[in-house]
Formats: sequence, C-alpha cells, structure tokens
Amino acid sequence: MEYFGGEYDVIVVGAGHAGCEASLAAARMGCRTLLCTMNLDSVGFMPCNPNVGGTAKGHLVREIDALGGEMGVNIDHTFIQSRMLNTSKGPAVHSLRAQADKKKYSNRMKHVLEKERNLDSRQLEVIDIRTEDGEVCGVLTKNGAYFKTKTVILATGTYLKGKVIIGDVSYNSGPNGFMPANDLSQSLLNLGIELRRFKTGTPARVNRRSVDFSKMIIQNGDEKIVPFSFMSDNLEREQIPCYLTYTTDETLKVIKDNIHRSPLYNGSIKSVGPRYCPSIEDKVVRFPDKEKHQIFVEPEGENTEELYIGGASTSLPEDVQVAMYRSISGLENAEILRTGYAIEYDCINPLQLKASLEFKNIEGLFAAGQVNGSSGYEEAASQGIIAGINAVRKANDREPLILKRSDGYIGVLIDDLVTKGTEEPYRMMTSRSEYRLLLRQDNADLRLTDIGYEIGLVSEERYSKFLNRRKAIEEEVERIKNVQINPKKEVIEFLSSLNSTELKKNISLYELIKRPELDYLKLEPLDKDRPNLSYDIVEQVEIIAKYEGYINKQLEQIEQFKKLENKIIPTDIVYNSINGLRLEAIQKLDKVRPVSIGQASRISGVSPADISVLLIYLEREYRLSRENNNEKNK
Repeated sequence: MEYFGGEYDVIVVGAGHAGCEASLAAARMGCRTLLCTMNLDSVGFMPCNPNVGGTAKGHLVREIDALGGEMGVNIDHTFIQSRMLNTSKGPAVHSLRAQADKKKYSNRMKHVLEKERNLDSRQLEVIDIRTEDGEVCGVLTKNGAYFKTKTVILATGTYLKGKVIIGDVSYNSGPNGFMPANDLSQSLLNLGIELRRFKTGTPARVNRRSVDFSKMIIQNGDEKIVPFSFMSDNLEREQIPCYLTYTTDETLKVIKDNIHRSPLYNGSIKSVGPRYCPSIEDKVVRFPDKEKHQIFVEPEGENTEELYIGGASTSLPEDVQVAMYRSISGLENAEILRTGYAIEYDCINPLQLKASLEFKNIEGLFAAGQVNGSSGYEEAASQGIIAGINAVRKANDREPLILKRSDGYIGVLIDDLVTKGTEEPYRMMTSRSEYRLLLRQDNADLRLTDIGYEIGLVSEERYSKFLNRRKAIEEEVERIKNVQINPKKEVIEFLSSLNSTELKKNISLYELIKRPELDYLKLEPLDKDRPNLSYDIVEQVEIIAKYEGYINKQLEQIEQFKKLENKIIPTDIVYNSINGLRLEAIQKLDKVRPVSIGQASRISGVSPADISVLLIYLEREYRLSRENNNEKNK
C-alpha cells in the first residue's frame, strides 16, 4: 500500500561513486535532496580494485575536485599508497593513482553524506519512476513510500537485475554479495527507455599470510606525495607496498585446459564486457603468443589481510580458479578469501541522453555512471557531479551546464557517450581527447574552478585559495619573462656543466627554460631573486614556458572547434527532408539529434560530405528566414 513519504527537489537512486557526487552536488547547491540506496553499507563502495585514478582517470578526479566534488578529498584522506604514473612521458599523460583503504574510503564518504545539510541518505529500494505528461513527478519505493520530486538521477551502477556468474553457477546478486535491484528495470522499460546488458568482473582476494612476496617485485609509493585535491596540502603518510608478479606456463595451461568451462566461451555469458579490462582467460585466448601476463598484488586496506589480485579477473569455475591462482609466482599456497566472478547488469543506451545527462524524452530524469554504459569509479563520479549540477539547474528552471570537449576530460567522456554511444563498457583514456596537452591533470583547477564557483558548488574558501594560486602562477611567469640572463663567462660555464649550449646574447629566463636539458629548478643559480614557491606552482610555470608553442597551436584548434560547436542545429529539423544526406546519416542524425554541427560531425556514420550538405541546408534556411523577416518588417 502506498503512502506519501515526502517531497524533494532532487532524488538520487544509488549511492555508488556517481550517486555520492550527484547527491552532494545537489545538496551543496541548495536543493533538498534524497539519496536512496538499497544498503547504506554500500555507499562509495569499491567492489573491484580499491584504487582511485590512473591513466586518464586521474585527470577526471582532478576535474571533479576542481568543480567542487568530493572524490579527490576523500581519497586524500584514505589512501594507503600514492604513485604518479607515466612520469617518463610528457605532462599531458602524467596521471595520479592512489590505492585506497577500501572500508575507510566508503565509511568516510558515508559520513560526509550524513553530515551534509539538505541531504537525506536513506536505505530504500526505488522500484518505480513516476511521470506525468512526460515529466518526472516522483518515485515509489519497495516499502510503499511515494516521494514527490522535480528531478530524479539514476545512478544504479551494476545493480539493475544483477547476475553473478562463476563457472556454471549463476545467481541474482549485486556486486560483492549485495542485493540486486530486480524491479526498477521494468519501470524504465515502461517509460520507453532502451536497456541493454553489459558485463564486468573482479578477481579473487587472497590472504596475505599465504603469499610469498620474495618471488615478487615490490612497488613502493612515491616519496613525494602529490594530492588529488587542490585543497590538500603536504600529505605525509606511511605507505603500504604493492607487488608485481607474473603468470607462469602452468597458469596458461590451466586456463587453456579448462576454457570450455569458462562462461565467456561456452555461451553462458552473452553480454558485452570491457575491452580494456579483460579477464585473465580472455587475455590468454586473445593473445596466444604472449608467454606471461602481469599480475598486481595490492592491499585492500590497513586493517585487513585481504589482497586484490589485479590483472586476473575471472569467471572460471571455483576449482579452476584455485588451480589457476596457485600457479602464479608467489601465490603457490594462496588461500582464496573471495572467489572471482563476472556480473551482468542492465544499463541504458546513452544515445537517449542529452549532453546534460537528462533523458531526451523524459523531462527531469537524469542518468549517471555505469547505468550509462561506462566503467570505472572515476567515470561514474564525473557523470554524477554533472548530473547533480544539472538536476539542480533543471529544478530551478536554469540552463544546464555543458562541459565541451575543450573544457575537460569530463566533457570528452560525456560527449563520447551521448554522441557516439558505446557497445561495451566505456573507459576513459588520454587518447580519446584531441586537446590533451591543454587538458592536463595539473591545471584542472585553472580550467574549471571558475565554473564551479559560478554555479555555486565551489566554496569561498576553495575559490580564495584558487585565486591565490592562479595569481602566483601568473606573476611568476611574468617575472621570469623579465629576468635577463647575460652571456657572461660564469653563465656560459654553468650552462656547459648542464650540457647546454652557450649564450650568444641576452635571453630571458623564460626562454632559457624552454631548452629540453634545462628546467626551472636547474636554473636557480642564475635566478638570484627567485621567490619561494610551492612545487605545484613551479610545475605550472615550467609547463607554460616549455610547451608554449604547442599550447598556442591547440588553442587555435579549439577556436576552430568552437566555431562548429556554435553552429546550432534547430531542434525541429527534419533530416529526411534534406536532399543529399545519405540514408545512414539521416538515421544516425535522427537518433542522436545533435545540438550543433560540431556534435553532428562526431557521430559515427556521418561523413564530412554529410556535414557539408547539412551546413549548406542550414545556411539556406537561415537566409530564407532572414529574407522573410525583412519582408515582414517592410
């Protein structure tokens, strides 16, 4: 029997990484928000690898933080190891990664939610989304409570009709033994939402006492800890090591001998899994010539002996898993605490969404995270904060916040999903961005904090700190442009000691830093009036100097990109009435309904020739409209 449970501006369904960011953003922007989760113990939970960041994903976390989100702050409080990846390459692909204390991360995030004003976190299962005249009006819970609302954000992760598969054993379950959400999928189908079936998985966990670390390569954290959050200063913590090991010939034999029992290859699993995070049996089949595969042994927290076996995700039968894991170097006596598994779940086709993450055909209904076909905690949180922001703006009758591809990796992620769609769990990679030299993790605050402040999500304290940092960078860049280095004997000798060619004339310190063999710190002896600056400011100054030419080229590219983004396509355009458009282009354009020529040009199946036809058509329509207006005004 239904009863009225209350009224909210925003209701968030699901408390994973997308749901946490969405609900915090909505509440911090002043909206009365309800966060519904089937189990409050699953708030901010990490059912797979307990880490945050990594290649490209670290960029996303920094951008979430710059906008005023919580993920970066939370991992800075709960990490047990921190490393900067790709440091041998340029700054565009440097990516921070931190191993988390799994329970501490979840517990702290839960506590943050509980303390937030305007936010009610409740253990409730939403089973129905209610609409009136194509607009969201409320949700119904399994306990019978009906909550009225202006907006709803779906952040259901892998829970919708979740099904765990281990060999020939399968059962309905959410991740890590949590209950699945079996009823909400039908409600979405009733609303005309297209669902699909995706798959992900996780490896076994083993007991530390059963591992022989002497056969593995230790991987310590960085001596200098770089925080994720721009609000964190001078993090110091005793770090816990991770380990690297490898599969053996026996590992490959066990997998190949039992591949017929793998759900991936015997037809039990029909859903699509992540290409860039395959199971160990999938890797063995896809790369038959590879003699061994890397395996990462990583702790799950400070107060547990559980170790995560990264790189060995599997859904093989349990007996095969035991033999397979014990064939890996250093795991010969491994005691398995949790068996690896695959999980299938319902998700939506993201082509049904606008760039605001609102459904095109249902006013006030938003979706964020793995329910949109993405994978990863960071991708989920990125969508969550944008969905939260836009739900608030929708509730207040304001235009949505749309981050462009030139604004950040979050913009790339969302644009890829809503424009190109995805046929497999989407993973962020630096190669997906055309402007990655500008969209670095180190300058995320310089790109996005003004936006976060303008929309009301960045606090005065954070904004003040940001302004001071930006001012310090600008002043130092200007200062070193005015510091002149003379070709004196001692200068020539000093540069020679650094294997740098001698000077023939005066040069600014700014220009001297551009030399590949030199940097800001190495040139300190030539800079007598250098101020005492923090590492992050020095890093920015050096990148600005060294990559000025490349940065200017990308800025020019972005200007061209913006011209196409600013060519708006009318919402009522009828594509099949446009002569010259190919049938495939008509079908794709009609399905995606792009808002601009720029977005249209990124749709798979729409060719440059189609774009030319579309541009000519729009120009003709604009000219006719202008002529008609002139006639009316005579």
